[in-house]
Amino acid sequence: MIIVGLMSGTSADGIDAALCEITGAPPHIQARIRHAITYPFPQGFQEHILSACLPEHSGVDVLCQLNFDLGELFARATQRVIEEASLTSNEVDLIASHGQNVWHMVQPDGRVSATLQITEATVIAERTGITTVSNFRTRDVAAGGQGAPLASYFDWLLLRHPAHWRAAQNLGGIGNVTFLPPLADADSAPLAFDTGPSNALIDVAVTLLSDGAQLYDHDGALGARGQVDDEWLTALLAHPYFERQPPKTTGREVFGAVMGEALVREGRARGLDDVSIVATLTALTAASVADAYRRFAPAPIGEAILAGGGARNPTLVRMLRERLHPTPVLLSENIGLDSDNKEALLFALLAHETWYARPGTHPALTGARHGSVLGQITPGRNYADLIRRTWCAD
Repeated sequence: MIIVGLMSGTSADGIDAALCEITGAPPHIQARIRHAITYPFPQGFQEHILSACLPEHSGVDVLCQLNFDLGELFARATQRVIEEASLTSNEVDLIASHGQNVWHMVQPDGRVSATLQITEATVIAERTGITTVSNFRTRDVAAGGQGAPLASYFDWLLLRHPAHWRAAQNLGGIGNVTFLPPLADADSAPLAFDTGPSNALIDVAVTLLSDGAQLYDHDGALGARGQVDDEWLTALLAHPYFERQPPKTTGREVFGAVMGEALVREGRARGLDDVSIVATLTALTAASVADAYRRFAPAPIGEAILAGGGARNPTLVRMLRERLHPTPVLLSENIGLDSDNKEALLFALLAHETWYARPGTHPALTGARHGSVLGQITPGRNYADLIRRTWCAD
């Protein structure tokens, strides 16, 4: 199947759109990206999204309109990636839209009681004519799971090493890891959870410290020039989330704008210059990931594979390598996977499995009572033909 995967992450810095080809079925399923783009949000729209995710700055009217506005933008991103791939909408089978996460309700005991991702799928299907699968997380939450990290199922299907344990580490706004047993091990279960902040706090700090001139630490340049405050870092690592047993998830509700603003104030009160604040928050990401491996890895890790925007931050990658030594730390490109578009490919894979009524989760990865078929299907103009071609061919 030809599927367009769409993703806007915690940082809300644009739409990743990947035109993907998915064939086969588990355990022999293949997934590849044929073309991918990053579709930028209009000027000021990122700030609008992030503000809408704060209860004190938002309301039902804001979220209602934002849901439809995002649908329009996701539809345009779809049309753009199809055009650049020299295809037409008639040649695309499905769209997979994760949408924009706006709230992930984690109770004090770690249970997820609700989750909300918006981006109106009916708008996407109407504008493109392509059947759209969306709202992937909620079914897993309904089944008692965390609803995340959904990337772990992609890792489970495609990234296991023949002989040793792997850690598949995503470095988006929030970091998440999947500990994968080797293919030779038929008895061990995988383990997945959110490790804590990745780019989220760094991005908030850079935006504030630059008065909005920069939205992220480009090439890790600011963090590279700063000095890590080890005493402050130790205090930050005492956050109770890091001690909580997996499965567990978090989001910008905890590690977001409110915390980032408070940390900038605290860093300045400690007498740190701007680059040292960024360096310390970058070190927090690296240290929290390494701490998660030390606490929770089910077995010695043979190698860690990095994906997501944080994998493009050389300072963060260097800090991770230092803290995870002697475990080799590789980029997804080292194993033939585009790290920038892994999550867009992931949702294309999940939409494929949804269409064929197969689970998109493994209960060991999210803590759910069972694996579930994920997402909701919004028919496009190709819906009846797609049923005939895929379900009635025999």
